[in-house]
Amino acid sequence: MLLTGSTVKDSLENVRFFVAANLASGVDHMVVFLDAPRDPGQPEVAAFLDAHPAVTCLPTGRGWWQGDRPRSLNVRQQVNVNWLRTVLEALPWAQWLFHVDGDEVARLDGEALAAVPADRDAVWLAPLEAVSEPEPATRPTSFKRLLDEDELSLLQVLGVVREPTNQAYFHGHVMGKSGVRPASGLGLSLHHAVGPDGTQQPRHEDDRLALLHYDAVSGAEFVRKWERLAHAGPARYRASRAPVARALSTLVTADLPDEVRARYLRRVYDLTTRDDVATLRELGLLVEVDPEAGGARTAGTALGPAESAGLAARVDELREGPKRGYLVEERRSPPPGQETAPPGPAGRVRGLLRGSRAVSDPG
Repeated sequence: MLLTGSTVKDSLENVRFFVAANLASGVDHMVVFLDAPRDPGQPEVAAFLDAHPAVTCLPTGRGWWQGDRPRSLNVRQQVNVNWLRTVLEALPWAQWLFHVDGDEVARLDGEALAAVPADRDAVWLAPLEAVSEPEPATRPTSFKRLLDEDELSLLQVLGVVREPTNQAYFHGHVMGKSGVRPASGLGLSLHHAVGPDGTQQPRHEDDRLALLHYDAVSGAEFVRKWERLAHAGPARYRASRAPVARALSTLVTADLPDEVRARYLRRVYDLTTRDDVATLRELGLLVEVDPEAGGARTAGTALGPAESAGLAARVDELREGPKRGYLVEERRSPPPGQETAPPGPAGRVRGLLRGSRAVSDPG
């Protein structure tokens, strides 16, 4: 069984899409940690998740954190998913666990995962980022992929990106996400599979495995996202994104008239996030994916009686007590043998990413 773990605070509409799209894209069962279960709108989200047969919903209120809730959203995300990995490690039916955010969809392929070598306990989901337009008619199905040096140089000359890097091209993270075999003992950081000492572990790659990231699909979603993040606690951002995060936090928390705040939030969106979709499409740089077009596979997998009982027992066993011990701190140095990118187009793209810090824009 293929599972995801996610820490979420979002609207009911977005959570409905998040669940439907992941289940239609190959995920069997989702475990969702509600980050602020008492906030407005979240009881309705909890009711929806509780009623879904392919979802396990875990509110993380005061009792969950035992009075020691981490201020950082990134830390809460990592604690929750590694707690879940510990829950699942004793359950033989749990084959893979993926760490995804509430604005992400894991595109999984059963045959690709079955072909992972037995001695490889981690896989990589390459990122695809949804294009962002001010007022799209529907949720986008066009995605940006990681580009090679020649493609990035072309976009720089055309004025589409300020510099020829994927970090400048993508608005969110470029690191993708990871999945691990729960029984392996490996942990999960925001993006990587890590060992008990925090070192990044080698990951299997396959073109059939990917991550759809809906970072900010419209001007309205851009504003909503950053207003939420401004009140979610400290989070780490890559160096190129940090000034934008600070500027947006200042706008959101400043004592300004609503119309003034809205006007300048939209201005920041136009300057930093709006995509030149027409140019990207004409140049053949976009990938078309509709995650909800999964045919009959839209309901995920309801746990059988034995599986459900086993999961419930493990959750009850580990629910109480402090949670910070489940945090796996990631070391920044690459693992042995991973300093040189593999050959081929994927390797060239990976080379562009080498040296970038594994820092997330938590969506």
